[in-house]
Amino acid sequence: MIIVKKLVKRFGPITVLRDLDFEVSPGEFVALLGPNGAGKTTFLRILASLTKPTSGLVQVASFRLPEQAVSVRAQLGVVSHLPLIYGDLNAEENLSFYARLYGVKQPRIREVLDLIGLTDRKGDLVRTFSRGMQQRLAIGRAILHSPRILLLDEPHTGLDQEAGEILDEVLREIALQGRTVVMTSHDLVRAAELATRLDILSRGRIRASASEGEFGSTDLVDFYRAALQGKGEAA
Repeated sequence: MIIVKKLVKRFGPITVLRDLDFEVSPGEFVALLGPNGAGKTTFLRILASLTKPTSGLVQVASFRLPEQAVSVRAQLGVVSHLPLIYGDLNAEENLSFYARLYGVKQPRIREVLDLIGLTDRKGDLVRTFSRGMQQRLAIGRAILHSPRILLLDEPHTGLDQEAGEILDEVLREIALQGRTVVMTSHDLVRAAELATRLDILSRGRIRASASEGEFGSTDLVDFYRAALQGKGEAA
């Protein structure tokens, strides 16, 4: 579903991504972890066709970036640090607005509201929502058009424990629908609970990977630290 080979991204003299290789199969949920400044958000923006790579191959849903960006965007749902929802509209009105852009019919709006747990609050103005409710609505916006791939940039940032757990349930339901998910995160334990694969990004490259079957037998903290130190790098 996603193929990246020898990806380089430079901002002037600063190289953020260095010959990065990355592949995701259909239906995988990949959590991308790493320290601040590792390039996680930059990488997600490249996959979302919001930033152009300096060099390398980037292929999403069989389309090349940046050449076929319009075709790629039709396959994506993206949740970034900006929720892209309107505070003076209610939840249903927000989704209706995006539904018109996507050509989505009304029954899908009701289905999404139910999935994200906001049916009972659909008539309330979004500016009255908690941060967690706004984040769920942002995910509802991103999946409204049934994209094949969902890109999430640290979706749990700023959430309290209860809101985070509710969001986890939403993400699990989305994963069960067979969508391909790539999520950046700083929360190692939460990422291990949600994802089918953990990738550690450091110094511009994927330094290590662990599949779902390895989570229980691996000390996650030691695994993460070793990856940052350059030990046991993925081939």
